[in-house]
Amino acid sequence: MSQREVFLAAQRTVALVLAGGRGKRLHDLTRRIAKPVLDFGGKYRIIDFTLSNCVNSHIRRILVLTQYNSHLLLEHLQFGWSFLDPRIDEFVHVLPAQQSLEGDAWYAGTADAVWQNLENIRRHGPETVLVLAGDHIYKMDYRLFLEDHLEKDADVTVACLEVPLDAARDFGVVEAAEDDRILSFAEKPLDPRPVPGRPGLAFASMGIYLFKASFLYERLAEDAIRPGSSHDFGRDVIPFLVPHARVFAHRFGRSCVPNLDKAPYWRDVGTLDAYWEANMDLTSVDPELNLYDAAWPVYTRLEQSPPAKFVHSDPHRNGVAISSLVSAGCIVSGATVHRSLLFSGARAHSQAYLHEAVVLPDADIGEGARLHRVIVDRGCRIPPGLVAGQDPEADARRFHRTAGGATLISQRMLDRLQGTR
Repeated sequence: MSQREVFLAAQRTVALVLAGGRGKRLHDLTRRIAKPVLDFGGKYRIIDFTLSNCVNSHIRRILVLTQYNSHLLLEHLQFGWSFLDPRIDEFVHVLPAQQSLEGDAWYAGTADAVWQNLENIRRHGPETVLVLAGDHIYKMDYRLFLEDHLEKDADVTVACLEVPLDAARDFGVVEAAEDDRILSFAEKPLDPRPVPGRPGLAFASMGIYLFKASFLYERLAEDAIRPGSSHDFGRDVIPFLVPHARVFAHRFGRSCVPNLDKAPYWRDVGTLDAYWEANMDLTSVDPELNLYDAAWPVYTRLEQSPPAKFVHSDPHRNGVAISSLVSAGCIVSGATVHRSLLFSGARAHSQAYLHEAVVLPDADIGEGARLHRVIVDRGCRIPPGLVAGQDPEADARRFHRTAGGATLISQRMLDRLQGTR
């Protein structure tokens, strides 16, 4: 298939980004916002990675389906993703959950979310529908995914990657033939099947699907009335289709945007430990995720912020950052920042020491505070002299300490600690 044919097929594709997730395992980080709009990497939101993949893949008719705590997500999309040109049929449209004559507002599952918006999809006349999650970090050229789908004349293609067997219980696990036709699909099995010849790995669904549009419409209509269905792609639709349709796996290694000799990068930052680790990786000399690739940029909302500032050079009061990411609008005023991320507008005051800290936007680190292996929530005011990350028992009493040893600090926790609401 020629590049021109793939390009034209991309123009006839509509992307559906499912962005309604609550992100409960992220605790206070997503208490008031949806997981896809959570800050990541110093200046981005999680959903920016999926949307950037679409734009860079020339799939620029994008529908974002929202549900829980969606106000900040809607604001981010309005101010950060309005640069596509509707005059040439490029857009990011938001489809909030809403009441209709047919039913209630909330979506019962991922397939139901698409089913409830079927008329909004139909009116764009796509030949192919790309279904995406809006809460994962990865870089993927969807054109190569689309090429595989078309060359195999698939009814549906499922993007898959190899994961450790002990982690496969959190995924849909796929068994595929040599030609990548899917033989079985089990959603979150208790005893996942390993890849033949590779006993420590399982072949897992990424929750990314390509459908022939007409085929999708028919299958969703059937699923909507199927007794006992939870109306979810992974639990119901895909397993039902495997023996009845042309269902193929697409190997992520073929379409991932390469980062030199690194393994294909995909992260679900759905837990605090996974979120902390993925952010920390960016401070490495040679991180697994390349944010500096001009050929595959990550787009986001650009706010008018001044440059980062490092002030004071007294013998015992230096504003320095080492092996760290410091975003626009930050001020490091006599503090030491080591292997940490300061998101936009964060401030660290004199004699503060931050090590392996993820400090979200507009947080203020008080004078003399010492923070190690922490996540500081957006807008927090860390009081002077606070110490966190050194005494596990004290951290667990005051804040939220994870199984992996990271400590989440939110303003709600600080207010409770100080006896205020």
